[in-house]
Amino acid sequence: MKKYLLSISALIIILFISSPYLTKNPTASSKTLYLCTYVIDGDTIVVLMNGKKEKVRLIGVDAPEKKNPYTKEEHFGKESAAFVKEITEYKKVRLKYGRQMRDKYGRILAYVYFEDGTFLNAEIIRQGYGKAYRRFAFKYMDNFKKHELEAKKNKRGLWKERAGVIQ
Repeated sequence: MKKYLLSISALIIILFISSPYLTKNPTASSKTLYLCTYVIDGDTIVVLMNGKKEKVRLIGVDAPEKKNPYTKEEHFGKESAAFVKEITEYKKVRLKYGRQMRDKYGRILAYVYFEDGTFLNAEIIRQGYGKAYRRFAFKYMDNFKKHELEAKKNKRGLWKERAGVIQ
């Protein structure tokens, strides 16, 4: 009887650990592609994931806000959102996750890649449509800071007109 209970307990633990609903990521593989259905702003997109629309906050990107019911518009907010929309909307993307699956607003936190391997988070900063997020540490922080300095130096995107004003 003890062996039987031990075997059942072991089986339950194995099933519990291997359950796809309990893993850190919503998919079994970061190779899964999702369709970007909408761009909210320069650092948040919406993807179709398992038949459900999910908001995805791009890790490490701090883009200017565009006007919405909760925030006032910041300089270059419309342009930043337009850039991300142009290169991302209705394209397939791959998500890779950081240490935390979701933020306090329920958005998925992810690094986003296009099918060809282009790293969206880095590209936004490289082209000057956002800055490196500095409030929380993340895997690519040093690289993103370098991309931001390069964009400033070359006066790309939001650094184009007001390079001496924006910090």
